[in-house]
Amino acid sequence: MTVLAETIYGEALDLPSDERLGLIDKLLESLSPTTPSIQDAWIAEAEKRLAEYRTGEVLSISGEEVFQKIHDRLNK
Repeated sequence: MTVLAETIYGEALDLPSDERLGLIDKLLESLSPTTPSIQDAWIAEAEKRLAEYRTGEVLSISGEEVFQKIHDRLNK
């Protein structure tokens, strides 16, 4: 990294965690900007999935169970 990048990094570490997360979001967005239509589609999909969960159409699986299934598949 350049001296400037190292300086910025050091200063960023002094920020509270919520501000660092906001900075990360902005930096990631600068690398791969999303278009409003794509963001709208993701919001609609998230709302649809939440509604399906709330009505019982879709059942949840614990993260622990998901990771165990992945572990089991990788270790066959």
